[in-house]
Amino acid sequence: MSEAHSIRPYPGSSADRPDTDEVASTALTMSGLSKSFGDTRAVDNLNLRIPRGSMYGVVGPNGAGKTTALTIATGLLEPTSGNAWICGIPMWDHASAEQIMAAKQRFGLLADGLPIFDRLTAREYLDYLGHLRGMDPQVIEQRTEELLEAMDLTGAEGKYIVDFSAGMTKKILLAGAMLHGPEVLILDEPFEAVDPVSGQVIRDILRRYVAAGGTVVMSSHVMELVEGLCDHVAIIADGRVLRDGTIDEVRQGQPLNEVFVSLVGGRSLSQGSFSWLGTQGDAQ
Repeated sequence: MSEAHSIRPYPGSSADRPDTDEVASTALTMSGLSKSFGDTRAVDNLNLRIPRGSMYGVVGPNGAGKTTALTIATGLLEPTSGNAWICGIPMWDHASAEQIMAAKQRFGLLADGLPIFDRLTAREYLDYLGHLRGMDPQVIEQRTEELLEAMDLTGAEGKYIVDFSAGMTKKILLAGAMLHGPEVLILDEPFEAVDPVSGQVIRDILRRYVAAGGTVVMSSHVMELVEGLCDHVAIIADGRVLRDGTIDEVRQGQPLNEVFVSLVGGRSLSQGSFSWLGTQGDAQ
């Protein structure tokens, strides 16, 4: 048994720690999570509990800390303090190497910046990922067929990923995240730069995944997308959760975009701003 990984004191009193049963009942829990880069506090004592079986949107302006928080939760970035649990298994404070490996088996990740072997075809890529995870070759082959068909990639299975469009690349990355049958999908901006057709395919896949009992956690800054797809949402700004709950609890009868702007704040143009637009030009 390897030595437990204990790195930072937990902020606050022990009474603030989440209950063990409560953590076990969630797909993802982040508690007292903080991350500093020099004098910059990217995540500031963030607390969030994501229920199993939910389609959970994490929204915030650029630089809000949502990507940093999810990167910590998936074990790719060490927090300054606090902890995260995937399906009740700790990722950081007092986590053993065995626990971390077990947690990583339970989620699939789609995030910008992760290495992708783009000199492989779509089929080769999924086969490679499956063997890296030690999966049975027959299971890899069966799931590869299902995923390529579901992602509408069967016509491009012999094409190198480097030649894929942005939408096709997102779909094969999502297929790779789903290949091992994870309980949780953690997706950072999964619809960024995706064309409408690919976007609809991804939405359908995610809905089917949740209907089958999975949990989706996705970050976005597109309120309309989250409002139409997710059943839960957390609004994050300055590294903290400002409001979270079901979509209806967070909206409180208002459009999500209006709630977001009122919580996060935004600049409004003063009367007369750009009054020169639409008038005769000044050029001689």
